[in-house]
Amino acid sequence: MTGRIDHIGIAVANLDETLKVYTDILGLTLHGTETVADQKVRVAFLPVGDTEIELLESTEPDGPIAKFIEAKGQGLQHIAFRVDDIEAALAELKAKGVRLIDEKPRYGAGGAKIAFLHPKSTNGVLIELSQRD
Repeated sequence: MTGRIDHIGIAVANLDETLKVYTDILGLTLHGTETVADQKVRVAFLPVGDTEIELLESTEPDGPIAKFIEAKGQGLQHIAFRVDDIEAALAELKAKGVRLIDEKPRYGAGGAKIAFLHPKSTNGVLIELSQRD
């Protein structure tokens, strides 16, 4: 289904403060930021080899990242796997009995087609599928 990890999503309360850790202390380079209004999130992209770290800050108090931080605190929010054909991957997973959050892909940060698998089907880990054309 996938050949590699596309990115790792980390929920943060303050994007600008957290960026200092990743750039000034860890030496990563900020590739850019983007606001995805329909997901109520501001994202910073930090490439690491063939993958990247995505720092996720909620833009609204009722956004999914804000709710995640409220429930679990800041930290690892999801792991995204790169797929060549997201529709086929979703159909295959559904046929295997995997519970899907997204039955159909939607657009996420960086223009990728994305879809999430429900953590109840993946031992508590939120997994995202990501197709980049």
